[in-house]
Amino acid sequence: MATLAGTDVEITDEGYLKNVNDWNEDVMKALAEADGIELTDKHIDLIKYLREAHVSKGEEPNERAIVKAMKSLWGDKKLKSKDCFALFPNAPSKQGRKLAGLPKSNRKGGY
Repeated sequence: MATLAGTDVEITDEGYLKNVNDWNEDVMKALAEADGIELTDKHIDLIKYLREAHVSKGEEPNERAIVKAMKSLWGDKKLKSKDCFALFPNAPSKQGRKLAGLPKSNRKGGY
């Protein structure tokens, strides 16, 4: 059990929430701070995309799907995978999921 943003939550040894319903934006901010990430609107867009994909559709988007979705959302035709890795150095599909309060992905590669 850990306390994040005044909320008692169960987390794994790697810092992932055990219950996706424990997530809220304050918990997201606390998880980001623990990972040394200063959240921007782009971080939050990507996190919300991952959360929506998981909660509504049961999907685990990979790096390619994330870049495609963010290109569309941000209107940035030149967006590359490295730009998303600049936001989440430990992989957008993995570190982003962590901050989104989702379970750790067991998928291997990004493409």
